[in-house]
Amino acid sequence: MKNFAIKIIILATLFFLGFVVYTHFEVIPWLLLTLFVIGHLLILYMVFSVLKDPYKTKKTFKDWYEDRPMKHSSSEI
Repeated sequence: MKNFAIKIIILATLFFLGFVVYTHFEVIPWLLLTLFVIGHLLILYMVFSVLKDPYKTKKTFKDWYEDRPMKHSSSEI
């Protein structure tokens, strides 16, 4: 995984899965509130890092999906 944004997304997902598990146990309320605030900050950082990621591609929306290519008519090509 070369892309830093993907690592942040995985980290945020694991953090929130852990948070959901903590909510089902008898955990101190201030700890849950702290984790809740950290989670929101993590979401903001994740969105910022995904939007500012320097990932470049030559593909466009006309390329559609790689596993299910769109059939172009002869007039579009």
